[in-house]
Amino acid sequence: MRKIGIVGGTGIENPDTLKGFETKIIETPYGKALCNIGEMSGNMVAFLSRHGVDHSVAPHMINYRANIWALKSLGITEVFATSATGSLNPNMKAGHFVVCDQLMDFTKARISTFYDNPIRGVAHADFTNPYCETLRQKAIAILKKTDITFHEKGCYVCTDGPRFETAAEVRAYAMLGGDVIGMTNAQEAALAREAELCYTNVAIVTNMGAGISPTPLSHKEVVEAMALSIKNMEKLILGFIAYNEKVEDICLCKHAMKDFGGFKLYPEKE
Repeated sequence: MRKIGIVGGTGIENPDTLKGFETKIIETPYGKALCNIGEMSGNMVAFLSRHGVDHSVAPHMINYRANIWALKSLGITEVFATSATGSLNPNMKAGHFVVCDQLMDFTKARISTFYDNPIRGVAHADFTNPYCETLRQKAIAILKKTDITFHEKGCYVCTDGPRFETAAEVRAYAMLGGDVIGMTNAQEAALAREAELCYTNVAIVTNMGAGISPTPLSHKEVVEAMALSIKNMEKLILGFIAYNEKVEDICLCKHAMKDFGGFKLYPEKE
């Protein structure tokens, strides 16, 4: 049985899909996390609402450590994240999916590590490839069997939000090699690596970035574009959960912290 965490929840967390799932508040050393836990296609699945109930938590206020710690405590080993993004790349248009392979973090004051106290000590995780290549290949294999337009690679630029970017920022990020832009992924990916979880992100392009788009950006535009992509994302997530074909295990995620004794939920007790 695979143990899968789904982060984001857009389009999949509906009553029919979650029938029989248990809503659970996970207590963590960093605060509380909300999960829906159950079984699908013979696998354990935990849906985690990144922004809380009814999208009530702004991106710069999300308790990323509590969310990732909660998934680890449930025994999750694979994390599939979804994110709504703007496009910095004219080839990546609204409705396209992007299986991200790189990221750039332009956030300023967010906590991106578990290793910041005397008990855990200081540790430096390798982050050369921020997304699990094994899970990326699973997502790509599933997408190839659909009619969804997608890109096998893309660089995710993470900003603080909650405001959208300026036209000058968009130009700069594109010049640096960014493809899509969002407000959530950098901390999740970094913390998942420290927690020795396999983590991948599939971004949905909802709009072109500021200055590229001919009209001012709005949250309403993003929500409407996401609504059009919900069925496709649901198809992909359900396909990921049910996927049982053999994929070469080429990631080092499960041993990312071996030089520091491995990741422990309660280091003071172990």
